[in-house]
Amino acid sequence: MGLGGATARLLFFLSFFTSGIHLLLSDTDPRDGDWPNRFPAFLPPSSSPIHSIHIFSSMTAALKSLKSQWQNTPPSWDQSDDPCGAPWEGVTCSNSRITALGLSTMSLVGKLSGDIGGLAELRSLDLSFNSNLTGPLSPRLGDLLNLSILILAGCGFSGSIPDELGNLAKLSFLALNSNKFSGGIPPSLGKLSKLYWLDLADNQLTGTIPISKGTIPGLDLLLNAKHFHFNKNQLSGSLPPELFNSDMMLIHVLFDGNQLEGDIPSTICQVQSLEVLRLDRNSLDGEVPDNLNNLTNLNELNLAHNKLRGPFPNLTRMDALNYVDLSNNSFESSEAPDWFLTLPSLTTLVIEQGSLQGTFPSEVFSFPQIQQVLLRNNAFNGSFNMSVSISPQLQLVDLQNNQISSVTLTADYTNRLILVGNPVCIALSNTSYCQLQQQSTKPYSTSLANCGSKLCPIEQKLSPQSCECAYPYEGTLYFRGPSFRELSNDNTFHSLEMSLWDQLGLTPGSVFLQNPFFNVDDYLQVQVALFPPTGNFFNRSEIQRIGFALSNQTYKPPKYFGPYYFIASNYPFPGGSRGNSLSTGVVVGIGIGCGLLVMSLVGVGIYAIRQKKRAEKAIGLSKPFASWAPSGNDSGGAPQLKGARWFSYDELKKCTCNFSQSNEIGSGGYGKVYIQDFVRIYLPENCSLVISYTLSPGV
Repeated sequence: MGLGGATARLLFFLSFFTSGIHLLLSDTDPRDGDWPNRFPAFLPPSSSPIHSIHIFSSMTAALKSLKSQWQNTPPSWDQSDDPCGAPWEGVTCSNSRITALGLSTMSLVGKLSGDIGGLAELRSLDLSFNSNLTGPLSPRLGDLLNLSILILAGCGFSGSIPDELGNLAKLSFLALNSNKFSGGIPPSLGKLSKLYWLDLADNQLTGTIPISKGTIPGLDLLLNAKHFHFNKNQLSGSLPPELFNSDMMLIHVLFDGNQLEGDIPSTICQVQSLEVLRLDRNSLDGEVPDNLNNLTNLNELNLAHNKLRGPFPNLTRMDALNYVDLSNNSFESSEAPDWFLTLPSLTTLVIEQGSLQGTFPSEVFSFPQIQQVLLRNNAFNGSFNMSVSISPQLQLVDLQNNQISSVTLTADYTNRLILVGNPVCIALSNTSYCQLQQQSTKPYSTSLANCGSKLCPIEQKLSPQSCECAYPYEGTLYFRGPSFRELSNDNTFHSLEMSLWDQLGLTPGSVFLQNPFFNVDDYLQVQVALFPPTGNFFNRSEIQRIGFALSNQTYKPPKYFGPYYFIASNYPFPGGSRGNSLSTGVVVGIGIGCGLLVMSLVGVGIYAIRQKKRAEKAIGLSKPFASWAPSGNDSGGAPQLKGARWFSYDELKKCTCNFSQSNEIGSGGYGKVYIQDFVRIYLPENCSLVISYTLSPGV
């Protein structure tokens, strides 16, 4: 009796305990941030197994809800209900908690709804290069308080950037570039004190640059940031002096391609860690700060296409400079500044329409790394001397539309010199340097010489390593601040190839580069194809790994390529059911085949019905229950009955025209008498006048 009572009490306790868990797990909405207040009686300690079960259940529910809203999720997401136990591709778990979601280049289609806020333990979220992920970002991204990496580069998101992103105190990497975001930069981003990478480039952002004031945060508080990438937007107003200070660690400041006005603040020269400064393609005016040459670590300086005025900038002691572009401003007329001769690391000097005059200092051509000198549309005059020692790296000298009257050349220089539009070309118009010259070298392309003339099927490419056809991972690298401009040096791109296959864990020789060129934004653009080490395809995990390495900047190109971003093309995963769309020809073929099949089935059905009717008619005519004469001819006498025959209800209904009252001629003891056409039972086009006795439908 005692044992039975104890058992009953134990069962009752277990029933109550499991009921509590059921209530906790099933009656709470994973999107409801207030569930602890709604169910305080059932709230377990954070370290208890029940709490872990709840967290896992709510995160799984949130991920499943996202899955239902997205197309082209990985096939493994359909094969299991447990994203951690039978792992879903792109999902990383720790202690049964979803800590990372990486779906780069999966061809996802849909929106990023508020369900993302249910993945409370996420540390990394990478949805890069899914151009069909569209719509606004949910403010519930701000609920991911453990997030340190957020990458949405190369998607199709629009609307404003949520203020709630400022709640992500652990965030160190934020890449929202190459979307369609509009509105202003949220001041709340200034609260992200651990942020070192901030990339909002290539969007449609407007308004001014937010600066802290009182309790309102601003970007000037991001003292640990190394990357300010705001280029290619529609930002307006000035560059606030408060944005920069000596405590900052910035190495890349990119504001090119905006609508900024006013002066360049002198405070920017306090950030001595700067390596790349691009303020070109704005409407900046005023004078360039006198202390600009404090930036002694600067590799690239681009102030072109503004309205800058005053004296020509002083770049003395900026010995690390490789690339300088001061073109198309309104500087005061001056001779070539002395610093022209004090930049030993210079590879590219671009000052077009810079109001420069006098004699050009030919010593520039002897700098050991100099590649291009582009000084068209100035007022250089007198004699142009290239008889001095010329650097073997020098490929192009362009002095179009100046006032040069004579030229002295050395036989050692055989590369391009352009003097079209100078007085010297009036008498020497037939010389090569007085004619516009076409680029003599083809753009770089990885060699396929060892592969012969082999051709590949559509969508496949020839691997330079194996000379076999495969499906490469393709995309475009955009280098925002390379320290060179000359593209004829193959060794430059060989080094890029080697860095890609080495750092991305690919087979040596499995990288194909082609068609490098400088686009209208002065970015070096290079098409890239990465080939699988074995087989014809990369699997999804490999694509996610490579995509993350390129979006998270884990991959580092050679230093002289400068800051970059990558935009991937859709990848044709094998199988074609998810993550890969069928080709148009295949879709059309399937549609035609299905149509023919349906038509065939309909035809067979019609034929079967007709055959059945013919059989029924033949049976009915072969079994008459009366005849008029042995010969079958009607002699006018009474019919000779052979016996009774049973008729179905449908047959009676048919030959009486649905028991029409017009065919009724009276009633008998067992029902009504109708005029009935037995001959036309199976051909009921009309109802003839042959008298018969039949039961009524009600009998």
